[in-house]
Amino acid sequence: MSLLSNLQLMSQYNQWMNQKIYQAAQQLGNKKIQQDQGAFFGSLFGTLNHIYVADIIWLRRFSQHAKKYPSLEQLPELSSYKALNQTVADNLETLNQLRQELDNIIINWCQEIDSKDLEDNLSYTDTKGNYYQKNFGQLIHHFFNHQTHHRGQASTLISQQGLDVGVTDLLKIIPEPQNL
Repeated sequence: MSLLSNLQLMSQYNQWMNQKIYQAAQQLGNKKIQQDQGAFFGSLFGTLNHIYVADIIWLRRFSQHAKKYPSLEQLPELSSYKALNQTVADNLETLNQLRQELDNIIINWCQEIDSKDLEDNLSYTDTKGNYYQKNFGQLIHHFFNHQTHHRGQASTLISQQGLDVGVTDLLKIIPEPQNL
């Protein structure tokens, strides 16, 4: 499987897992999802906000690629998302709607990427103003890995509340080979 095919699969996995996480979180109610459980971003709600904010920050950086992907023109302005622990919505319902819109953008964007794009380097600054130049394909790989990392924390927080998110393995959505 090529890196591009893998990234496209990861965009689908991202959407699938976010749907599962948000469906489970909705069962907990506002008080429980806002409760500090000692996680890296405090609560389940804080963790879900972090994933969203980090996605926006990375996608804004990716939008600076020379190709100028049309899907990334639909992103919220970066100026409104700077702190990695920022709360972008007051409730889970609003955050879920934002998440669904963003997941659609991510899937569409991954369809716009060409395998040659992944060989390019991307220059960007981090949230502290440090300058970097790194391989574009590997940065996208990091983007999806970051989501998976924090969704693992989210599923643990949900599990600690007595709910089962269900199967979370990427294996579940890997397609069967097509016989030719």
